[in-house]
Amino acid sequence: MPRIEPLTPPYPAPIDQALRRWMPPGVTHEPLALFRVLHRNPDLASRMFALGAGLLGHGLLPAIDREIVIARVTARTGCAYEWGAHAATLAQETGLTEEQLHATTDIDTAANTAWPPRHAALLNAVDELHDTARLSQAVWDSLDAHYEDAQLLEFLVLAGWYRTISYLANGLLLEEEPWGTPFPAR
Repeated sequence: MPRIEPLTPPYPAPIDQALRRWMPPGVTHEPLALFRVLHRNPDLASRMFALGAGLLGHGLLPAIDREIVIARVTARTGCAYEWGAHAATLAQETGLTEEQLHATTDIDTAANTAWPPRHAALLNAVDELHDTARLSQAVWDSLDAHYEDAQLLEFLVLAGWYRTISYLANGLLLEEEPWGTPFPAR
């Protein structure tokens, strides 16, 4: 049971409009529980929308790279809710395989040689940020070999944003979405 209950329909008109903006067109299920909880504070939700939507819809990182970062951050934080929502939708749309998605939940995944060098660099960087809140020069140089400065800045914001989202979902005790991909047993 979540600590703060998500809103349920019927939604007041302004909340209904805001929730529709948060969901991709054509989605047949209710807006995500996280979005419905956030809209208990519409001003906060509105401020969060700009950054979240910008990272997902207007980023400079290739979509597959973005989803690798999101999957790894949410896996390392143990956020089954957000990992499952992305694994079921956006990650698959970018071409991540089920095997790759599951590998993002393995602590030793970055050592797996099946990842191309740029993806291994992302995974190593997420791990180092998670463990130390810093990037060593070696990890930075590995990223820098594959990405431009603007993309490196976006990577740092993306990783931090999804750590924040993980804190929200985990702190609220949100249950996985019924349509989401189940988080692999550890």
